[in-house]
Amino acid sequence: MYKNITLSAEEEWIARARAKATSEKSTLNELFRRWLKQYVERGKTENEIDVVMESMDYAYSGKKFTRDELNER
Repeated sequence: MYKNITLSAEEEWIARARAKATSEKSTLNELFRRWLKQYVERGKTENEIDVVMESMDYAYSGKKFTRDELNER
């Protein structure tokens, strides 16, 4: 469910943003919703990666590799 909010910004910025959104076949509302979702979920991916890495702590090679060994193909 969408909820209306009121934002304020410089009139020129709004006009330029609307023109740019139109050229991208979008609207300010759609762009704001995308931005808001990215803002809220920022850091979520990093946290998920940390969880995966911690779950793999059982994988130990038994030794520390040298730089040359790590770069071998």
